[in-house]
Amino acid sequence: MSRTSALPPALPASPLSPRRLVATARSRAFDGYLAVWTGLFGLAIPVFWLLGSPKPAIRAATRVWVRGAFVGLRAIVGLRHVERGRENIPDGPCLVVANHQSTWETFAALVLFPGVAIIAKQELLQIPVFGWYLRRSGMIVIDRASGGKALREMIDQSRDTLAEGRPVLIFPEGTRRAPAEPVAFKRGTELLYTALAVPAVTMAVNSGLYWRSGAPKRAGAITVTYAEPIPPGLPAAEFAQRAVSLLEANKQG
Repeated sequence: MSRTSALPPALPASPLSPRRLVATARSRAFDGYLAVWTGLFGLAIPVFWLLGSPKPAIRAATRVWVRGAFVGLRAIVGLRHVERGRENIPDGPCLVVANHQSTWETFAALVLFPGVAIIAKQELLQIPVFGWYLRRSGMIVIDRASGGKALREMIDQSRDTLAEGRPVLIFPEGTRRAPAEPVAFKRGTELLYTALAVPAVTMAVNSGLYWRSGAPKRAGAITVTYAEPIPPGLPAAEFAQRAVSLLEANKQG
């Protein structure tokens, strides 16, 4: 099967078409479910606060939240995910380099890589409930406006995370991109790879085909593909070229 024929059929352009109406209704029903599910975890915040906000417990709670979201996605929308190349993930701490097409991979990574520290932008801390858990679960939150200082903090916090035996995940594109757009790294990923000196594994997703801003979520199967790890010690430019090539080759599943 060609890659083009494997893509899901486009939803009808007309907002009044029966298939689009059903997809929209299911998507909105899931949004309602997720809001209620997230609200339940908001009720747990005072309990965690009284316990001193233990990071392992908070990370465990976020994984429960993600699994509950997955249940809702599959039952309400008909959207699931499949993994390919799981055997390529290194046994020890590593740098995970992922393309970014939707919100899905941001929270899915919490289950796909238990204990992961996601390098996230500071603006995410403003999201109710999610921001509270993000701040206290050991993620690497940076202020991109601070330039070189943000890069140094990112490297220092990533080293501390790897020392704890946890993987670090970065979205090198810096923002969500449409499935048809080419993968393009922003400044910092190559420096992080060089500074950490650990294997890097690419995580390619095609989530934008099923979940994108401004459109109803769609039934189907998001594919997550892990390629063979890139060994440490390569020149920064060679690493970036190899990582981009692997993500580009696998991002459509």
